[in-house]
Amino acid sequence: MELKQKGEETSIDVSKPLIVSMKWTTAADFDLAAIYETKQGKQGLVYFGDKGQLNKFPYMALSGDEGVGDKGGENEETMRINRLDDMNYVWIFCWDYGMVQTGQAARFKDSDVKLSLADDSGHRTDVNINTGESGNVCCIATIDKSEAGETKLINYSQAGTLKGLKTLEQLIGVVQKFVI
Repeated sequence: MELKQKGEETSIDVSKPLIVSMKWTTAADFDLAAIYETKQGKQGLVYFGDKGQLNKFPYMALSGDEGVGDKGGENEETMRINRLDDMNYVWIFCWDYGMVQTGQAARFKDSDVKLSLADDSGHRTDVNINTGESGNVCCIATIDKSEAGETKLINYSQAGTLKGLKTLEQLIGVVQKFVI
């Protein structure tokens, strides 16, 4: 399954652990991250500075930090998600670390960043970055568990431009600008 356009969605099974994978060969320091919002409204961030934990809250963990110093090659960052029981949303982000530091536009359009979400059964969904705009941070996809019953994976492709990344609220601001 592939979500090519902004706003496309599919149902996903979250009863099993999930693996989010971001791959690229472009010479850029892209970072995979996730913001979560619990059913109680608590928000948090899993990223290279706080890689999370699989066996206790938030039940998601990042593999590491690749492409540091704009290194090209076979770069991949993965995030494992063991449980989403208490979550309303998980917003999956990519940012260009060097461009965020300087406030310049990222190289998303000139890159080959690919995001996929897979479960332990091998069911995989690819999500294309389709921002149509510049920015140095992109909310690529959303896992939406806000309604009872069905969990959706949505191609969000919402870009924003930040100069420095110091607060969770900066990234939430990008999420809140979502327009199809």
